[in-house]
Amino acid sequence: MSAKTSTTGSDGFTAEERAAMKERAAELRAEGRKGAKRADGLQAVLDRIAQMEPEDRALAERVHVTVTATAPDLAPKTWYGMPAYANEDGKIVVFFQDSAKFNYRYSTLGFQDTANLDDGDLWPVAYALRAWSPEVEKRVVELVKAAVS
Repeated sequence: MSAKTSTTGSDGFTAEERAAMKERAAELRAEGRKGAKRADGLQAVLDRIAQMEPEDRALAERVHVTVTATAPDLAPKTWYGMPAYANEDGKIVVFFQDSAKFNYRYSTLGFQDTANLDDGDLWPVAYALRAWSPEVEKRVVELVKAAVS
């Protein structure tokens, strides 16, 4: 990974990534009421991520970038104080729960019942997330694509 996308430290988003997200929020606000609501949701997610412990923050940032790139139609918003991404009906599809939220030993990537992950009579809807790697990113992309299909 390049230094720009490295998530092994607590550096968080690069200055370029932060600037791009602020520009996007401003564009959404300029689109009117619906865009302003989406921009407010994005800002709430970014603020919540900024409050996390360094390891959780690094994971949450990568999840945010991956979900928004993979499923740009999902709207970022907070849900029970967690970064989450909702469909156009406003229903949560995917969320990130940092390990500090309930003092767990791992963060969680979770999916709500609106996610299209059905596989027979039993399938996982939550995943322990302890580190980010190319393999983890690939799997998250696959899950998000399936969830919104």
